[in-house]
Formats: sequence, structure tokens, C-alpha cells
Amino acid sequence: MSYCLLSHKNGFEVLCHCEFTRHGCFGLLPAWYGTKNYQKGQAVELLVNALSSPDSVLPYDQYYEQFHFCEPEGGKKAQSENLGSMLFGDRFYDSRFKINMLVDQKCTILCKDEISMSAVDAAFVNERIKEKYALNWVIDQLPAAKLTSDKKTGKEYYHLGLIWDKKTAYLNNYFDIRIQYNAVDDKNYRVVGAFVYPHSIADASACVYNENVAPLHLAENKVTKYKYAYSVTWEKSETPWSTRWNKYLTLTASSEPRIHWFSLINSVVIVLFLSGMVGMILVHPQEDFGWKLVHGDVFRTPVHSIFLSVMVGSGAQLFVMSGMTLLFAIMGFLSPSSRGSLSTIMIVFYVLFGSIAGYFSARLYKMFGGQSWKKNVMLTAFLFPGIVFGIFIILNFFLIGAKSSGAVPFLTIFSLFALWILVSAPLCFVGAYFGFSKAKIEFPVRINQIPRQIPEQVFYLKPIAAALLGGILPFGAIFIELYFIMNSIWFHKVYYVFGFLFLVFLILIITCSEVAILLCYFHLCAEDYHWWWKSYFTSGASAFYFYVYGIVYYITKLKYENFASTILYFGWTAVMAFGLFSLTGTIGFTACFFFVHKIYSSIKVD
Repeated sequence: MSYCLLSHKNGFEVLCHCEFTRHGCFGLLPAWYGTKNYQKGQAVELLVNALSSPDSVLPYDQYYEQFHFCEPEGGKKAQSENLGSMLFGDRFYDSRFKINMLVDQKCTILCKDEISMSAVDAAFVNERIKEKYALNWVIDQLPAAKLTSDKKTGKEYYHLGLIWDKKTAYLNNYFDIRIQYNAVDDKNYRVVGAFVYPHSIADASACVYNENVAPLHLAENKVTKYKYAYSVTWEKSETPWSTRWNKYLTLTASSEPRIHWFSLINSVVIVLFLSGMVGMILVHPQEDFGWKLVHGDVFRTPVHSIFLSVMVGSGAQLFVMSGMTLLFAIMGFLSPSSRGSLSTIMIVFYVLFGSIAGYFSARLYKMFGGQSWKKNVMLTAFLFPGIVFGIFIILNFFLIGAKSSGAVPFLTIFSLFALWILVSAPLCFVGAYFGFSKAKIEFPVRINQIPRQIPEQVFYLKPIAAALLGGILPFGAIFIELYFIMNSIWFHKVYYVFGFLFLVFLILIITCSEVAILLCYFHLCAEDYHWWWKSYFTSGASAFYFYVYGIVYYITKLKYENFASTILYFGWTAVMAFGLFSLTGTIGFTACFFFVHKIYSSIKVD
């Protein structure tokens, strides 16, 4: 038995137990957290979230003035969200819909007054319809989805409108809400399913839909008047509350276990190949001679040693954060009632592990004999997070310029800044203090005063070629799982197979370590002792392939036509690539350091 976390960009999550069957971690049994019983007639809240589209990165507030959605009586009221939920664009508000347990409603007009939409606003809404913007509602923590019979696409979210003749957009203004319930006893009931079937009806007050009913088209040359209406139907279901999420996880590519198993097998083959080569090196190191000739230079301090120390420290912080987040996800410690908890805990772990970055950076810098310890500490605390935070601020201005609800509020930005300056940085200073307090790491051999001349290297051992050669293997071990992660981010799909992801993470660690050790050994045998930075770039080059993959993914999968969405996509892809570079580079460097220290400890030097 293991655990996984269902999450969605639009703000719903559920914790579930995963039973390992012959198909893998696929059986979904949500944990009994956050259950809510309703009595007949009790109000069931329907919350609205920001509109999203697979053709754009820009979300829009449902109550954005140009949409003319009906606000609740007394005005809209924002729901409290955690930090991660706000960063990922969740904007939850209460709604005007009145839903009561087991109370059917045949035809209810949503707005008090008839809506009048101007030609300018109609053009805006029609454009959003053509971009496939979808409404995102939540009923009792369940996404209100539209079920389809297509097994390839599975469930889908109901769209703002529809296009019939590829030119004319029609607005969905009548919502047939069907809620499935399960009886706990004679008085208490639970919601186990929430589905909405939208329709476009010129006269929504009739609440009649068929093929002969005229749809609602928003005219772009005059004012259009229309109404919103809805009906509510309660359907009894035998589905227990513990498995109510199963119906949302239809047979899509992201939930097909055979693909994930293929990804694991592909990764394991790479690991076995590398393990065999590394094993041969460790068993017969004395047969080669070139690496022994550079024993007096192999531990010579590298150029820009302070930046290498900083990057390794930042990578160690990311490594511990990633490992702990995955452990929490598969062990079930994340609450399903808190939307955005996965991303929130990632941020919290990153901040709390600032001491890890300071400690490892200080230990490494002291080993190099560095004297600018203040500069080292400040760079460790501010360089990597400063670059990421700077990109984040720039991208947020693009969201503000596009008037998107995804723009992060100033208070949230201030909270992030406060966590960085008041928590992460001081912890980094504390870690650096303990790192500098430790005894200096001693090298097993002495360093010559005069550097040895390095012979001409074969083309595949030159810096760029070696990095590109080494980086492709770690990327090859993760690229299939990476496809599902990219889909979950940019297409707002559910990603929940954290058991597979944890195994892939372990394989990534092994692959980065082994490929870095292999190429490091080849460099040393060729009498090239500049292995410090090369070991970092060898495994870190997987980030280059990741970014190239991001470009290919954009060309083949995405259809962003607006400039802001394109900038946001490549901006956040660059941030992810930068993080992957720091993570994998640190893994490769650390493995090489222990390897080099071990083999030179085994030789006798006169």
C-alpha cells in the first residue's frame, strides 16, 4: 500500500491510498479526510474559480467585468487560499447558485436583472470562447466536470461557450447541474459526484434545450440582452465517498499505467548499462595509468570556486526539498481540504532547508581555501533564489499587463519576499556558520606547486561535447515521465502517480551519479584534471535537453497565439530548467567528488 496526491492547477486536491496491482499504483482510494455530511435541504456550496484555457497561460477571474457573470447578492467574496494556491492562479469566490441537498430545481434564473452586453465586451467574450476557455467550479471540493464517452480524452471541463460553424461563437448560459449523492444513513448524505452540462439558449428563461432551440450569439455590432439559468438534479449513487474521485480519472494517457512502466523500464536499462561500466572501473582501476599521473593536480582549486560552492549549496537545498516533498506526497501527509498544499509545502521546505545550502556551500568553499567567506554566504543566500524571484516578478508584470487574474497580488509577493529574507536567508547564514566551523576537508594527496600541462583531448572529451554526451542520459531516464508533468502543468490535467515519480527521481539520482563518474574517469585517464566544473556540467547538461524538449513541446502540443502566453511559457520553462541544472549538477558533482577522493586514497605516492 502506498499513497498519492491528486492535484489540479485549478485548485482541487485529494489524498488517496494507492494499491499496487499488476498495473502499478492505479487503484484510487481517497483517504477519509475532510468528509462532510449534509442533511436534506442543507445548502451545498458551489465555488467558482478562474477561467483557464489549454490555448493560453492567462487565467481570467470569473467575475472579470467583461464577462458579465452574475455576482452573489452583496457582492463577490473571495475564499481564503494558501500561498501555493495563489501562486498557481487559483481565485476562488462564492457564487450566486443556490443548491440544497436533495432539492431538485427545474428552472432557476440566476441573475436578478437581464444582462446587457456591449459590442466591445461581446467581442472579448467571443474571442475567449474561440480560445476554449473553461469554467472551473467546485462543489463540495469536487470539480464540476462534464463527462464524455471518449476514452481518449476522458472527462473535460465545460467551456465558456462553443463554436458550431468554426466562425460563430455561442455563449453557454444554461447549466444543467447534476449532483450524485450517497446516503450515509436516513438523515445524512454525502456528495460523490458533480457534473455540469452547459447549453447555449437564446431564451434561457424557457429552460428548454433541444436541436431546434436557437443558441445565444453575442453580437459584436450591438448590445446583446440575455439571461443565465440553471437546473439542479440529484441522482442517487452507490459510489462510496472514499472512491468518488475514480470517475474523474478516466482512461487518459496520463493515467495509463503501461506507459509509466515503460518509462521505468527505459530508465532501469540506462541505469544497468551505466552501473556495469562503473562497476568495471571500480573493480579494475589499477589497470589504467593516466589518472595516476595527475595525482598532484587533481585537487587543485578550480576557477571561480566561490560560484561552484554556491551552486552546489543551492543544488543541495533543491535536492533535499524535492526528496522530502515526494516522501510527503507518497506517504499521505498532505491534506486534501487545502488546495495548493503540494506547491505550498514545496515552498515551505525550500525555505526551511536554506540551512542546507549554507552548510554545504561553506564546507566546499572552506575546502577550496577561500577567504571571502562573507561573499560566499551572501551569494548562497541570494543568488539562486534572487534569479528565480527576479524572473517571477518580470513574468508577473506580463500577467498584469494582460489583465489576467493569474497576476500574483502584492501581498502574496511580499509574503514570498518575507519568507526569503526573514527565514530562508537567516537559516542559510546559520548553516554557513556550522559549515565554516567544521574542520577543513583534507585531500588524500598533496597538490603540486606547478600545474601539469594537459595534453590535447579527443573531441568527445572536450568540455561542450562531454557535457552534451553526459546530459542526454539523465534526460533519457526521465523524459517520458516529464511529458505527463508538462501536461499536468500546461493542460491543467490531474497528475497523481507520485509512486512512479518517486522511483523516477531515484533513477535520476543514480543516472546522474554514474554518468558523471564515468566521464570524470575518462577525463582523468586522458590526464585532464579539471574535473570540478566538468562533473557539474556533465549531469547538469540534462537541463539543456529539458529546455530543447520544452521548445519541441511548445511547437507540437501548444497553440499559444498571444505574446504574453508565449513569454510566460518560456519564462517558467527556463526557471524549471535552471532548477534542474542546479539539482542534477549537484548530484553529479557530489558523486564525482567521492569517487575521486576514493580512488586517490587508494594509491601510494612517493
